[in-house]
Amino acid sequence: MYRLASRFVRMLLAVMAFSSSLAFAQQTFSKEQIDQMMAPIALYPDSLLSQVLMASTYPADVAEAAKWSKANPNQKGDAAVKAVQSQDWDPSVMSLVAFPQVIQMMGDQPDWVQNLGDAFLASSKDVLDSAQRLRAKAQQTGNLKTTEQQTVTVEQEPQTQQTVIKIEPTNPQTVYVPAYNPTVVYGAWPYPAYPPYYYPPYA
Repeated sequence: MYRLASRFVRMLLAVMAFSSSLAFAQQTFSKEQIDQMMAPIALYPDSLLSQVLMASTYPADVAEAAKWSKANPNQKGDAAVKAVQSQDWDPSVMSLVAFPQVIQMMGDQPDWVQNLGDAFLASSKDVLDSAQRLRAKAQQTGNLKTTEQQTVTVEQEPQTQQTVIKIEPTNPQTVYVPAYNPTVVYGAWPYPAYPPYYYPPYA
């Protein structure tokens, strides 16, 4: 399976730093709304989650990539990414065609993609904090742990002293896409008015 390039992750960090320094006159979202949006993807490996968040800021590209993926069902992994190099999509979107179930889920949920992208552009910190909250809930309920496919580690950020839960592929050559029901893995959902989004996995 296609391994997400580290340069894309570095690019994401640069975008995060840049976006956090800007004041966007866009719709702002509450913590409850962001948790609702992040529920289906918070348990993705860090590298894949980074690409999904960045790609969500290019909703038009996501829509086109999803159509391409559906029209080319036999193209996956490295082969799919190579096949779309001539497209003028953002590199983060190109990387996601390696994961048909992810890009097609995003293509079928344009409103969610738009809102997620707006939330990420408005405050990448709020979105990433949401991922950490949700990962902590899943870990507390026993639904986030190291497996054959992924390694889960808990670290302390030296500057902020905040606990950070990292999810990485056990095999760096293979990025595992977990399939889970948010209403189950996170336990009792604290915001009844904002139930977690759930998009069933694609075959």
